[in-house]
Amino acid sequence: MVVAYELYDDEAWDRGEAIFEAMRDTIYDEDVYHEIARFVTKHRNGGRPTTFSPPRRGGFNFYYRIQYSDGGSVIIRFPLPGYFQMAEEKLRAEVAAIRYIADHTTIPVPFILHYGMADQSPRSHGPFMIMEYVENAGDVVDVLRLPEHAPGEKPVLDPGIDEAKLEYMYSQIADIMLQLAACNFSKIGCLGLADGSEDDDAEPGVVVTSRPLTYNIALLGEVGGIPHFELPSTSRTFATSSEYYSALADMHLQQLSYQRNQAVTSAEDCRKKYIARQLFRKAAAENRLTSRDTDSGPFKLWCDDFRPANMLVDAENRIVGVVDWEFTYAAPVEFSHSPPWWFLLIMPEEWPDGLDDWATKYEPRLATFLRALESKEREFMEWGRIDKSQVLSAPMRRSWDTGDFWTAYAARKSWAFDGIFWRTLDERFFGDCGKQAAAMEEFVERKMREKEEGTLIDCTSIILIRLTTSETARGHTKPNSINAMNPPPP
Repeated sequence: MVVAYELYDDEAWDRGEAIFEAMRDTIYDEDVYHEIARFVTKHRNGGRPTTFSPPRRGGFNFYYRIQYSDGGSVIIRFPLPGYFQMAEEKLRAEVAAIRYIADHTTIPVPFILHYGMADQSPRSHGPFMIMEYVENAGDVVDVLRLPEHAPGEKPVLDPGIDEAKLEYMYSQIADIMLQLAACNFSKIGCLGLADGSEDDDAEPGVVVTSRPLTYNIALLGEVGGIPHFELPSTSRTFATSSEYYSALADMHLQQLSYQRNQAVTSAEDCRKKYIARQLFRKAAAENRLTSRDTDSGPFKLWCDDFRPANMLVDAENRIVGVVDWEFTYAAPVEFSHSPPWWFLLIMPEEWPDGLDDWATKYEPRLATFLRALESKEREFMEWGRIDKSQVLSAPMRRSWDTGDFWTAYAARKSWAFDGIFWRTLDERFFGDCGKQAAAMEEFVERKMREKEEGTLIDCTSIILIRLTTSETARGHTKPNSINAMNPPPP
């Protein structure tokens, strides 16, 4: 297996598990079920609850589902105790995002009945959201995955999937993405409710008010060990993409600095990760990671967790709901102009055969998606819903061809950063400088071996080393001993 991701801090993860386990009895207590059912029914404006489903757990939340005699169904969702210390901030941003999307697009999102903070929560479960349940027959992953997918294994795209079926699903997703990209904002950050306020970003009621609360920030705080005061302040918004990319680069370095466990495997590994982060910070500071044309916006609505698992379908594979809008924010255009990573259903850093193989298998699916997207764009332009400046297909194709896809992806993901940096960004942005950093690792390894051996070097070896260094500096491959002793004539 050639995965390209780094490990979370096991100690931080175990701490979260311990806190959750300590509350398990309360969460799964049937007396609590009845109390929560009464609480939800009050905010549903009546109805007789008939079925209360045991809680289901996700990555950052758990929820209860309550079914009613009138055929309706409601869920109430809480943050996982011990895993998420930014729960109220996350909830406010998600509520604002869902309301904005409901008001400005035709994307099917859950209807929010009520929400509240920890001090209003039943049984002190934490901030909560009560939503109408979206009836469904599964999600888009169920439609696209390999049928032999075993429980517990990560689903993977069925390589033999019917092309027409794939285009049908991609066409629906393209519709959603075009609508999200048509939402323009003048600042980078999360939406918030600002009753009665006026703002260029949106109509009164929803404005960009706070830092972009990203999936990566959540992980940095929970399993990366970064103190919250070291992260961007909650009120911090960004006026330019380059400014935001610099903040993302800083957070990559903070992850390396603060994560105490599983952050590095050796001194050489630490050096390499430190160099990669400093080079990325340098490129961000020099405004080399973003486009000057869109650096000041307008910025686009983006969700870090927009993926097939959160797109619900009916029995005819029509998308009937898109859920989990946490980590939604106004983001740099480069994010929306990157093609989605999820065509193969597995993230590139988790692909078992490595990034190169992932990219090879990804490209045919990208071609299919771009065909579906172009068709949907023509349809939108005929209806007057977008103009030529709002198409995504051409920017997405360019993003993949130039490598901007990898730049935006690496910027968003601290634990996937290193493998992607050395595979794609190093040579693109730094050329020989990056090669020198890689050569340094070979040099360090050689010096460590020599330290252990404690022997002298002879003249023949000196000639070999000098020739090797010279050839490497010119970008040639390392010569073997025969070529070193018999160099070609000038």
